[in-house]
Amino acid sequence: MAFSNQTPTIVVLKEGTDTSQGKGQILTNINACLAIQDTLAPTLGPFGSDILIVGSNGKTTISNDGATILKLLDIVHPAAQMLVDISRSQDAEVGDGTTSVTILAGELLKEAKAFIEDGLSSHLITKGYRKACELCVEKINDLSVDIKKEDPEEFRSLLENCATTAVSSKLISQNSKFFTKMVVDSVLSLDSDLDEKLIGIKKVPGGSLEESLFINGVAFKKTFSYAGFEQQPKSFKSPKILCLNVELELKAEKDNAEVRVGQVKDYQAIVDAEWQIIFDKLEHISNSGANIVLSKLPIGDLATQYFADRNIFCAGRVNSEDMERVIKAVGGHTQSTCSNIKSSDLGSCETFDEVQIGGERFNLFQGCPEAKTCTLILRGGAEQVIAEVERSLHDAIMIVKRAVSHHTIVAGGGAIEMELSKYLRDYSKTIAGKMQLIIGAFAKALEVIPRQLCENAGFDAIELLNKLRSAHAKGEKWYGIDFQLENIGNNMKSFIWEPSLVKTNAIESATEAATLLLSVDETIKNNEQEDAQPMSRGRGAY
Repeated sequence: MAFSNQTPTIVVLKEGTDTSQGKGQILTNINACLAIQDTLAPTLGPFGSDILIVGSNGKTTISNDGATILKLLDIVHPAAQMLVDISRSQDAEVGDGTTSVTILAGELLKEAKAFIEDGLSSHLITKGYRKACELCVEKINDLSVDIKKEDPEEFRSLLENCATTAVSSKLISQNSKFFTKMVVDSVLSLDSDLDEKLIGIKKVPGGSLEESLFINGVAFKKTFSYAGFEQQPKSFKSPKILCLNVELELKAEKDNAEVRVGQVKDYQAIVDAEWQIIFDKLEHISNSGANIVLSKLPIGDLATQYFADRNIFCAGRVNSEDMERVIKAVGGHTQSTCSNIKSSDLGSCETFDEVQIGGERFNLFQGCPEAKTCTLILRGGAEQVIAEVERSLHDAIMIVKRAVSHHTIVAGGGAIEMELSKYLRDYSKTIAGKMQLIIGAFAKALEVIPRQLCENAGFDAIELLNKLRSAHAKGEKWYGIDFQLENIGNNMKSFIWEPSLVKTNAIESATEAATLLLSVDETIKNNEQEDAQPMSRGRGAY
């Protein structure tokens, strides 16, 4: 009797499941990330090019902002999705450096690829990268220069230099002087918690970029209005402002009501009562002394005409975000009832005007005593241009905000990366074994930033990088790429500055992404529609 020694095949996963594992899987993940890096690399720096992205709905976006590009790309590879996540986290935490962090993560993986192919354990690589990252963060903290806040003028000029560096790679770099002043003014107008959501940005197509306006207060587009609105005054000096969350329409009084009447005169009494209720509301508002009435809910034609007859300006359906900023700027409180309005509930400002900006009419509240908010009204020839200006200003605002709150800076233009690279190379020579090679590889990866800056600007990258290595070896720690000289120079003296937080966050995020991807050595992907989410196994999973 013959017995088979073969073990029967045990099916654990559904048929059609794709399983890839081992060294080949790690290399596949690295190659996917390098494809993303190649896409973003040409956009880095002052001479970086823009990318035109056409969405599935036909909407076009022109941008060189890393986070925006990655968000709009339809990336399906699960490993490459990691780079999208670190770029978003950099954008949320710091606001700038989204391209740098993605390129750096890709370069760390490229350096690791050679080690993986040679059979080195990914355990060792991740250990070496983490050690190198710690050393970099410590070195940045040692090197960073503290901004002195004592002298307001000097502090302001320092913030403007940081903003100038942030916009140097953007569409608005030619108008950087105009926009950096606007950015610093807007951040300094906020209170101590520096909530950038209180900087309102409104876009009005038409006109040149330098026709953009900074309003130290609140501006919002004229709301929907009824008959009688044009009879209202459109300009006030020192007005009293009442903010409501009340609907001032006649129909509002009979909502959800069921009334049974026996005689016609009873019906007339109900109609009269409805009119009386809204007239009582309007009378309370008029008696409060308010010159301007704003409401989140509609203000109907009856109320509009009533206010026009009494020289009161009104605006209904005000966006809740705009309303919140009005209250921050002028003081007072939002009222949910029209009775018992006290003078302390009213806000005030120096001037109120309704003005025409391009094809739109705007309500401007200026000279606000409580001004903890401001509004930027952006102009430009095309919608895509204005959208890119908004993204550029967002990055600059976040950079200035971080400089105010953390007030330590380092030189940009690849200077800090070259100094860290030199420091890691020197450190690697003091240790033995494979760790020396891995930390040396991290040092080499850091050079990708100045190299890419040179390539995008059309400079000779090999020559300038050799000059930079030589300068840093002689102790010139702030030497980086100087685009004005088309050579190397002292970027600290040239006012090419960045908050140190940008660099520490970028290096930490890039290292985290690289080590996580190196620790994943198996992907299990189910082709069934309901189980379409890929699973990963390794020392880390994504």
